[in-house]
Amino acid sequence: MSIISELKTRRAIRDYRDQDVEDEKINVLLEAATWAPNDRMREPWSFYVIKGEAKDRYEALAKEYLEERFPTKPHLVESSIKVLTSTPVHIVVTSDVVPGDDDATKDNEYAVCCAIHSMWLAAKELGLGFVWRTRGVGLVHDERLHQFIGAPENKKVIGNIFIGYPNEDSLQKMKEPKRTSYEEKTIWL
Repeated sequence: MSIISELKTRRAIRDYRDQDVEDEKINVLLEAATWAPNDRMREPWSFYVIKGEAKDRYEALAKEYLEERFPTKPHLVESSIKVLTSTPVHIVVTSDVVPGDDDATKDNEYAVCCAIHSMWLAAKELGLGFVWRTRGVGLVHDERLHQFIGAPENKKVIGNIFIGYPNEDSLQKMKEPKRTSYEEKTIWL
């Protein structure tokens, strides 16, 4: 399949089978990420793989966070926790912060976004479902996630990746995506 076809058929997969993801496939995703373009070859990414016992601790942390954030919405908390328990592996991805250099720090964040997208395309090739979480159960903007992964101060969490083997029933129910034509978003100068 061509890269253009892969891009057009890439989807956020949120429902997974009860099946572990092999470490070999996780390693392929991590290697794919390291080939992303990055300014001055700073390679500003770090990856924190969460599975097994660490995943249990993460679920407890997320439940605490969600109960604080949505105290009057127990159904939302419950459905969010179900998402966590059914996701076999999480990878938290951080970007290096360059003290005193906001431009380099921004460039690093862009590079990490490219790395995550590279992982997403690799996951598709490996038959894995993938979703990039930046809010909610991803805890990306909560200091507790930073503490949980033990990242140094010079790291910024860019995303929490949820990975697993797609639930076939959910795939069948997915709607065909629509995009606004590039022609409506492009000005030729």
